Amino acid sequence: MAKKKQFTKEQQKYQEFAKQREPKRKVFKNCIRAFISGGIICTIGQALQFFYINSFGFTEKTAGDPTVATLILASVLLTGFGVYDHIAQWAGAGTAVPVTGFANTMASASIEHRSEGYVLGVGGNMFKLAGSVIAFGVFSAFVVALLKITFKAIGGM
Repeated sequence: MAKKKQFTKEQQKYQEFAKQREPKRKVFKNCIRAFISGGIICTIGQALQFFYINSFGFTEKTAGDPTVATLILASVLLTGFGVYDHIAQWAGAGTAVPVTGFANTMASASIEHRSEGYVLGVGGNMFKLAGSVIAFGVFSAFVVALLKITFKAIGGM
C-alpha cells in the first residue's frame, strides 16, 4: 500500500485555500454535452454512410471506409481552421470519443510543430501521440485474436 504524504501546516493551509477557490465541476452538464455532441458526430457518420450507400452503390459493409475517411477529413479541416477547438471546448469528451477526436489530435500536433520542419516537427511530433495509440491497438487486437482462437478451439473439441 502507498503511504499518504504528510503535509506541513503551511502546505495544509494552502491545500484548504486552494480547495475553497477551486471551481465546482458541472459533471452532469458535461456528461449531457458529451452525449449530445458524440451523438451528433455519430449521426453525421450514419448519414454519410447512407449517402454513400444510396448515391454510389456501396454496400453496408463497404460504405464504412469512405464514411470514416470523410469524418477524418472534416475533422482535420475543422482543426486547421480553428473551429474544432471551439466545438471541443463546449462538447468536452463527446468530441474525443469518435474517430474525429483522434484525427483532431494528430492534426493539432502537426500544426503546433510545423515551424520545426516537416520531418522532425510535423512527422516526429505527430507520431509521438499516434505511436502509443497504434501500439495499444495492435496489442489489444492480438489479445482479442488469442481469446477468439482459444474459445473457438475449446468450442470445437
